[in-house]
Amino acid sequence: MAKDAETTLLIKRYASRRLYNTETSDYVTLEDIAGFIRAGREVQIVDLKSGDDLTRQYLLQIIAEHESKGENVLPLGVLTDLVRSYKTQAQSVVPDFLAMSFDMLKDGQSKIVENMAAINPMTSMPGFETMRAQQEAFFKALTGGLGSQWSGPSPDDVAGEEVEAAPEEELDEIKKQLAELQSKLSKM
Repeated sequence: MAKDAETTLLIKRYASRRLYNTETSDYVTLEDIAGFIRAGREVQIVDLKSGDDLTRQYLLQIIAEHESKGENVLPLGVLTDLVRSYKTQAQSVVPDFLAMSFDMLKDGQSKIVENMAAINPMTSMPGFETMRAQQEAFFKALTGGLGSQWSGPSPDDVAGEEVEAAPEEELDEIKKQLAELQSKLSKM
């Protein structure tokens, strides 16, 4: 790729719905655009005639195509909650929640592997409490308060007491699950 990953790649959509890469002066497909994004490029897609920003529409189309091909990244429950969020008061919470969750996922991805040997690696992951609080607020907003019943230990319980060591088999299972999660995350 000739251009620096920090510059936004401008794609223009013509009236014929063809997508034109202004950087290389050629036509591109949705899969090409997905490749640019995977390579770290920021992409902006605009309508040539009106100047409207169509980026969101095309990114959603890319996701829909991958999901329809069986490349399921988004669990059915998440998709269902997203659809619900368009008709609830949680609408204003959802975009911020998703953005912050993905940022935390990216930032914490490498730290998960470092913390695998800990007794409870999730609680030592940077931003875990923030993520838990955001998830709790999100589900509370979606369910009208029913989602606020956190079944895990409270932060005070964990902070004030020594956590009992889990049996070796449980630790091995946790390590296996984290390794699988890391593998899936690295493929994203």
